[in-house]
Amino acid sequence: MPTSLINIGYLVAAVLFILGLKGLTHPRTAVRGNLMGAVGMLIAVLLTLTDRQIVSYQWILLGFVIGAAVGAVLAIKIQMTAMPELVALFNGFGGAASALVAGAALIEKTYGGGIPLLQLTIATAASGLIGAVTFWGSLVAFGKLQGLISENAILFPGQQALNALLGAACLALAILVVLDPSQTTLYWVLVGVASILGVLLVIPIGGADMPVVVALLNSYSGLAAAATGFVLSNNVLIITGSLVGASGIILTQIMCKAMNRSLTNVLFGVMAPAGEGSATADEVYAGKVKSATPEEVALLFDAARRVVIVPGYGMAVSQAQHPVASLAALLESRGITVEYAIHPVAGRMPGHMNVLLAEADVPYEALKDMDEINPTMDQVDVALVIGANDVVNPLARTDPSSPIAGMPIIDVDKAKTVVIIKRSLSPGFAGIPNPLFAMDNALMLFGDGKKMVLDIIAALKET
Repeated sequence: MPTSLINIGYLVAAVLFILGLKGLTHPRTAVRGNLMGAVGMLIAVLLTLTDRQIVSYQWILLGFVIGAAVGAVLAIKIQMTAMPELVALFNGFGGAASALVAGAALIEKTYGGGIPLLQLTIATAASGLIGAVTFWGSLVAFGKLQGLISENAILFPGQQALNALLGAACLALAILVVLDPSQTTLYWVLVGVASILGVLLVIPIGGADMPVVVALLNSYSGLAAAATGFVLSNNVLIITGSLVGASGIILTQIMCKAMNRSLTNVLFGVMAPAGEGSATADEVYAGKVKSATPEEVALLFDAARRVVIVPGYGMAVSQAQHPVASLAALLESRGITVEYAIHPVAGRMPGHMNVLLAEADVPYEALKDMDEINPTMDQVDVALVIGANDVVNPLARTDPSSPIAGMPIIDVDKAKTVVIIKRSLSPGFAGIPNPLFAMDNALMLFGDGKKMVLDIIAALKET
């Protein structure tokens, strides 16, 4: 197929990617946007397969079968609660693919003494550096999210100095690769040093900030892909990589704002850990926690006029979104106003709660962000918190030594009554106790989120 026709096809695919991203900005158009992106990718893949310079179709078919099998298993087996870990892995695989492809292209172009163009060697070095950081940083993020390694910040003396030294070494190696691309060994040394840097940039970041890191690594994977696009002179890879890189950094900035974090600190892995003076769980709770039964909570709802539901990771774990929607419908049938307060980073990835509630056919208009709901929280009769912890923790406002200090939260503690459904008093992802649980206006309903909501519904129907 003529190169001009391939490039026109790539342009069509790029337009579909852009329209797909636009469609993903609203639940009503998300499915259509997803389909547009998928069609764009199909067009790009088919056009690429027309290039006779690629490896044999037998190898491509083998890779397709293996990849499709792995993808199908993941799609079936992975729970919604594990999506952040899966996204982290996908980011890492994208970075690894970029680094490997760029390295292979460098070997091919220098084989037999050829000298690649300057822009290609610069792109190759960038792809190796960013791709390696993305892969190993994503593996660390996956490990923290999955609980395979400590969710706490891992710190040691001289850590930032070592990071700076490794960063300088990466830049020096990248320059050497550009100056003498025939020394392909230097490229793999660059990849190795960048891999160590990727690990060290992520391990000092605690679990509470991991959603921000995943978004940033998503941006990195896009930048690595764009750089590889220049290496391969592939226009669609350049465009799509740039789209992913730009949208990822914008999302990271939005999340940093939502969590009162510095984007610069996230970039260089200098997120602050908890202070030494933070109170222990025994000091915070000290026998003040009051438990309730589903019947007692039903009585509270029966006398309420306005209810706000605050979903969190616990709702995702227990798959309680459908019972929650049924509870809201029951309350509304009795003339009670029901709203959902959504924190931007509730759960473990942006939009986590929105997706779950949309799955339960909760109207998008009923979802309120914290800036909209907080000014009127003192007018709420009952705030029902289901599995959320850090995003409703008052320590964000009161304890400057807390790892969530300054993070905007949903002010459920200002409601007349707060009911918190949790299995136990265990801390959230930030690893700190929550004084909300011991407040005078708070009641704890201990148990599985889905079962407790169903029990409340049953009790309501009996009143």
